[in-house]
Amino acid sequence: MYLTQSLHKGRREKGEATAIVSGAHRLGFGEFTDRVARLGAALQQLGMARGDRVGMMSLNSHRFVEYFFGTWWGGGVVNPVNIRWNPKEVAYSLDDCDTRILLVDDLFAPLVGELRRLSTSLRTVVYCGEREVPEGMVGYEALLAGTAAIDDAPHTGDELAAVMYTGGTTGRPKGVMLSHGSLCINALATVAALPRDGHEAVSIVAAPMFHVAGCGIAIQNMLRLVPMHVVPMFDELAVLDTLQQARVTEMFLVPTMIKRVIEHPRFGEFDLSRLKLLFYGAAPIDAALLDQAMRALPATAFAQVYGMTELSPVVTALPPRCHLPGPDRDRLLRSAGTPIAIAEVRIVDGEDRELPAGQVGEIVARGPMVMQGYWNKPAETEAALRGGWMHTGDGGYMDAQGFVFVVDRMKDMIVSGGENVYSAEVENAIAQLPQVLMSAVIGVPDDQWGERVHAVIVRREGMALEAEAVIAHCRAQIASYKCPRSVEFRDALPLSAAGKLQKFQLRDPYWAGKQRRVG
Repeated sequence: MYLTQSLHKGRREKGEATAIVSGAHRLGFGEFTDRVARLGAALQQLGMARGDRVGMMSLNSHRFVEYFFGTWWGGGVVNPVNIRWNPKEVAYSLDDCDTRILLVDDLFAPLVGELRRLSTSLRTVVYCGEREVPEGMVGYEALLAGTAAIDDAPHTGDELAAVMYTGGTTGRPKGVMLSHGSLCINALATVAALPRDGHEAVSIVAAPMFHVAGCGIAIQNMLRLVPMHVVPMFDELAVLDTLQQARVTEMFLVPTMIKRVIEHPRFGEFDLSRLKLLFYGAAPIDAALLDQAMRALPATAFAQVYGMTELSPVVTALPPRCHLPGPDRDRLLRSAGTPIAIAEVRIVDGEDRELPAGQVGEIVARGPMVMQGYWNKPAETEAALRGGWMHTGDGGYMDAQGFVFVVDRMKDMIVSGGENVYSAEVENAIAQLPQVLMSAVIGVPDDQWGERVHAVIVRREGMALEAEAVIAHCRAQIASYKCPRSVEFRDALPLSAAGKLQKFQLRDPYWAGKQRRVG
């Protein structure tokens, strides 16, 4: 299986039917495929050889979808850039996997000068905005207009398709390597786990496309030949207006997005009666928020997906039937569902021995959706994939019916607003402050973000430091979503007899009385 297969089917069977709507742009499957074929040729002319990485730093748009499929059509590998990162982090991700071609839109074109200064790999920048092409860049539309379409590159399912960067446990992002086969089969298995009406279906893509969730939704839509309305970035009114005007039938949102949509002051003004399915994931959802959302959208079915970038990304699903009233509903809604058809899931102890139903351990998974590894990080790859199972770092248990419950996080990771934040990245930034003797970064409950990044700091004797200065310093070093939202100062941090930091002692008071220790 390979990712451009669906485009041939779409051009042949639904050439004139709408494939993508993005602002004023509306593309049929035939026109979209022609643009993809020309983009693949253009990237080859710019120096993209088979297997080369191509980056994109942009808001969602039809061009972002073209970038995915055009790179694959030409035989390349996508490296979609996290637009919330600062230039240092972006440059690292480009250089780590030797990304020489970068596409940028109007919003990020002003950063190109700094990226050229910071990056050793970047050679060619393609401008895919709506204004005049900046000096030193190549115009996207001129490229397509001046390039003849080429045949789709031959692919195998094992061929690398994407390097998607996620936070690193040692303070550096890791490039997750996903193949054509893993992304294809995961999309098909997710559709099978959450059946949707393909005949009248209309989708909206509001999740950022640099994220595996946004990419995965685009792949699912293309496999099903479902028209998708692309929203540049998440905005409550833009989403509500698109849902009504486009008569959208299905969408994916992370819990923080759901909260912002249903609590918007103008929510009640919009006709959302066509919305048949809302599936959510990327972070656990609070039971009160889920109940509030189901009451706000009584005609909409709800479903949950759980996974991670390393799993392409879905591994379990909780279908709409589990959200219906019944004696077992409250229990099921606390779960992440059952494994999708292609996935094996186990709960294991510290020696990787499978645990019986009901016992808490680490959630591990294997199957054709598992990543190939971390780019140029063999030790971390071996640790994550030991024994042939992807070790998620999430603590949980499985009941006798096969439902998976996520109750804790075994990796030192925080999920805030659907974004992964590794404590080491934040602690490394804080450690650069000369006033800091020690620090520990933990996730604490937050009504808006699920979890927020919280820093506990020990100051050096005789040195002053305020919370505002810590946050401002972090913003200059790492992406804003990784920065502490709250800071506390202590005289000492809890250490074991061996001198190891005991973070659980810092976390326990914040999570006391909660059924799970993830937000």
